[in-house]
Amino acid sequence: MPAPPAAWKSWLGWTCAVALALLFLVSGFWKLLDPLATEQRMVQMLFPRQIALLVAIGVGITEAWAGVMILVPRWRKWGAALCGLLLLAFMVYMGVNYARLTGEDCSCFPWLKRVVGPAFFISDAAMLLAALVAGVWARSAEGWKPAAAALGAIVVFGGAVYGMTALQQTGVLAPASVIVDGKPYSLHEGRVIIFFFDPECMHCFAGAQRMSKYAWKGEVKVLAIPTVNPQWSGSFLKDTGLQAAVSNDAKALREVFPFTDPPYGIALDGGRQVAALPFFDEKEPVTVLRKLGWVQ
Repeated sequence: MPAPPAAWKSWLGWTCAVALALLFLVSGFWKLLDPLATEQRMVQMLFPRQIALLVAIGVGITEAWAGVMILVPRWRKWGAALCGLLLLAFMVYMGVNYARLTGEDCSCFPWLKRVVGPAFFISDAAMLLAALVAGVWARSAEGWKPAAAALGAIVVFGGAVYGMTALQQTGVLAPASVIVDGKPYSLHEGRVIIFFFDPECMHCFAGAQRMSKYAWKGEVKVLAIPTVNPQWSGSFLKDTGLQAAVSNDAKALREVFPFTDPPYGIALDGGRQVAALPFFDEKEPVTVLRKLGWVQ
């Protein structure tokens, strides 16, 4: 039977394990609790839209499971190996797509706003070292059946959250009105697209430019909602060419239509949500709007 590690090794191993568990648990469940927003971020990180949702949920489940396993002493070696594989996969993917993703928010952890650049690889290498330390000085791994059961519980949780989120994408009733130029602006009359944007977001800018060229069928009103820096809304609309009314009632609308990051849109017909518009690129939301019969 191998001798137990020295006290300082045990302490260092536990410190690394707890730190990584916190990072991976929070990151994994953050992705699972808002799968559609995570899907949007995956598309922005160049994953094909056809598999972005699957990747979003799969990464969330795997990160959460890695966090659980590295925290439990008898599963720690497995957890450390899984954390290490995830970190290596992230680094390889970012390295392969470095030229296209440089400067982008990597969207890995909710409270760490990291952009793709040299610091990204340095921080991931530090976490990789922590996983190595946690695994090398951990006891022999055992109990694969309970570990698999933990994975099953996370999968069920992720599936349940996705199911509830998907059900909320249609039928939601919008507030009766918002304030535009100091006057009430009805959301219950006709067709309205609510476009949430950040004036400094390049994805928002490109999405607004494309939307400004849509050939609408019938009367469709566009309501632009800045999520930050409302004082720049006018210049944003002027530069993109988007014809839209502007309201600063973002807080009230986000309570009804929650999302994580702009650009994000909602299609309303008679005040009821008929579609969520989480993507603004060459193919969306024009494809969804054509299916609704709103765009030629």
